[in-house]
Amino acid sequence: MTMEGTPRRENLLRGISENGGVVFYGVDSTNIVREMERVHKTSAVTTAALGRLLTAASMMGMMLKSRQDSITLQIKGGGPAGRLLAVSDGSGNVKGYVQNPVVELPPRSDGHLDVGTAVGRDGTLDVIRDLGMREPYIGQVPLVSGEIAEDITSYFATSEQVPTVCALGVLVNQDLTVQCAGGFIVQLLPGATEEEITALEKNIAAMPPVTTMLSEGKSIEDMLNMALQGFAPDILDREYVEYLCDCSEDRVKRMLYSLGKSEVEKLRQENPTAEVHCQFCDKSYHIDLGQLLAEWPETQPEEPAEGEPEQEQK
Repeated sequence: MTMEGTPRRENLLRGISENGGVVFYGVDSTNIVREMERVHKTSAVTTAALGRLLTAASMMGMMLKSRQDSITLQIKGGGPAGRLLAVSDGSGNVKGYVQNPVVELPPRSDGHLDVGTAVGRDGTLDVIRDLGMREPYIGQVPLVSGEIAEDITSYFATSEQVPTVCALGVLVNQDLTVQCAGGFIVQLLPGATEEEITALEKNIAAMPPVTTMLSEGKSIEDMLNMALQGFAPDILDREYVEYLCDCSEDRVKRMLYSLGKSEVEKLRQENPTAEVHCQFCDKSYHIDLGQLLAEWPETQPEEPAEGEPEQEQK
C-alpha cells in the first residue's frame, strides 16, 4: 500500500565502490513508516522504534539472493513496547508489528525520542532468513542499546563477521505524523585497505543524521555519494519498496489446515465461523469452518511461515 498522494518513485538502492571493496544500501522509508503508523496507530516513540526496524529490514531484504526469500528481524528487549517484528521480502517490501503500539515516555536529555528505553536493552535481536530451505537460518545477538542501528551493526560484526556501519532515523511531528524516515548500511568487503577504512570512517563521521539530510531534501543517492566520497561509487540496483502485507484468504486457510482436522472440528463446535486477524495490516478474515472441513485437502499443507496472520477465535 502507499499513502494517498505519495509519489511512486524508487526509494531503495544498492551501490558499490569502483574497486568493489565497499557496498552501500540506502532507503528513504518515509512512505513505509507513514503507512505503518496509519495501520498500527503508534505513539511517537514506538513509531520511531518500529520505523527504524522496518528501515533496516528493507535494506537487509535487498541483500537476499532471491526475491522469493525473506528476512525477519525480531527484538525482545524487555521494554514497554514489547516484542517488535519486521519482515522483508527479497525486494525490500516490508511489514511489521509491535506488541504495545502506544508507549509514552519523556524524551532523552538531548531532546530525542527515548527509543532505547521503549525497546529495552535486556534481550536479543533475532535475524531469521528464510531461503526456501527446510530450515531457516537464525542468528541471534544480545541487544547493545535498543536504539536499533547499534544493534544491527553488532549483529553483522558478531554473527556474520562483516564490518558494518548502520544509520537509521525516523522524524515524528508533534501531531504524531511522520515527517521523514530512512537509513543506510555501509559494509566493508574482504580486502579493504587501511587507507580505505580510514577514508570511509572520515566520510561517515562527517555526515549529518539521516533525518537531517532527508529534511534538507537530500536523496539516498546523495547519501551514497557522501558516504563513498573518493571511492567512485556506482549504483547497482534501484527498487520501489513499500509497506506491503501479503496476507490472503488462501494463506489463512492454509494456517487453519495446519492445525489439523480434529482441532478445526473442535473450533467449529465452539463457533461455526473463525475470525482470523492479521497482526501486520489489521485485516480480518471470516472463515466458514463447515465449508473448510468439507474442502479438506488430502495432503497436509506446509506449516505457515513466520509472518502469517494471527488467529483470534471470536
